[in-house]
Amino acid sequence: MSYKKIGDYINLVDVRNKDLSINKLLGLTVNKQFIPSVANIIGADMANYKIIKKNQFACSTMQVRRDKKMPVALLKEYDEAIISQAYPIFEIRNESELLPDYLMLWFTRSEFDREACFNAVGGVRGSLEWEDFCEMQVPIPSIEKQKEIVKEYNVVQNRIDINNKLIEKLEETAQAIYKNWFVDFEFPNKKGKPYKSSGGKMVWNEELEKDIPLGWEVKELSEITILKAGGDRPNIYSETRTNNCNIPIYSNGITNEGLYGYTNKANYSKNSITISARGTIGYCKLRNEDFDAIVRLIVVIPNKESYSKYLFEYLRRVEFDNSGSVQNQLTIPQISTIGILLPINDILKEYDYKIEIILSNIRNLQSENQKLEELKEILLSRLAGGLG
Repeated sequence: MSYKKIGDYINLVDVRNKDLSINKLLGLTVNKQFIPSVANIIGADMANYKIIKKNQFACSTMQVRRDKKMPVALLKEYDEAIISQAYPIFEIRNESELLPDYLMLWFTRSEFDREACFNAVGGVRGSLEWEDFCEMQVPIPSIEKQKEIVKEYNVVQNRIDINNKLIEKLEETAQAIYKNWFVDFEFPNKKGKPYKSSGGKMVWNEELEKDIPLGWEVKELSEITILKAGGDRPNIYSETRTNNCNIPIYSNGITNEGLYGYTNKANYSKNSITISARGTIGYCKLRNEDFDAIVRLIVVIPNKESYSKYLFEYLRRVEFDNSGSVQNQLTIPQISTIGILLPINDILKEYDYKIEIILSNIRNLQSENQKLEELKEILLSRLAGGLG
């Protein structure tokens, strides 16, 4: 199998939206995906935007060295759309020689990004010249082999997509149970009937200014938890998980659940809750393994294990007050007095048991997806040899 220049198999396309017939505006991410554009287009000349059609590519050759990736994506979701005139658009000349999906797999490889970064020029924000991009090479096996490679990769990706939909449904189920039990107060009574609609006793609560089930009470968050602030980054630290550093460190980020890196010692146990305390405040996460936390996170440690899942759902619905700070910020004194509606213990234990079944299924699916993502990387790494 021989390597060929990418430029020998593609053509630049430059068709403008002159008649304004297309209004589906897309952006291009560094993760090689199209997304609906969030650009302010008020007053913009939409006639000058480029038209991109299904099975055509858009890319950005700017700032490749800075981002250490070349944004490039294959349009599959729409028959046609428009995109900024700053992005080169290209298509395969002859799909009987090179499949668009196969070429996109090649672009997905980390090795491709490293080569693009190496070829980029122009300083720290170095861009990749179009001519240099065209000189980059791709292995081109037979069209039958290309179809086989794409099919094998898609089987793995489709399984990941199915798992993600199952995870979404399970999360929706957990949300529905919480609302039914703790918002509508239709948790099962001793006879298994919905509490409120079956005549369960309700009493007026002054703090919440509403009726709550008899026996339930309102506690301040500090009464039922221990609150701690994340510390400095530990001295023993690794960006990736290793045998010596296998304890996750979390920060206040949302991407990848705020994973910052790994260390060798856990300062917090699983079933603790983290709350982002700076920037995008109030993002809550129930941690299912021992961990460490760094600055800009508040860690909520429930006094009883049966509180953890309920508290997580309760806290993620709280509208946190940042007290008018210029930069959004939460502090422990601010959240320590939050009023928590605390159900009776039997209800909490039953809820904990029911939700744990759902969360266990979610974790299993996430674990499977992690292995499937690793398999995808293996398949991509083997592209250089044509899966031979």
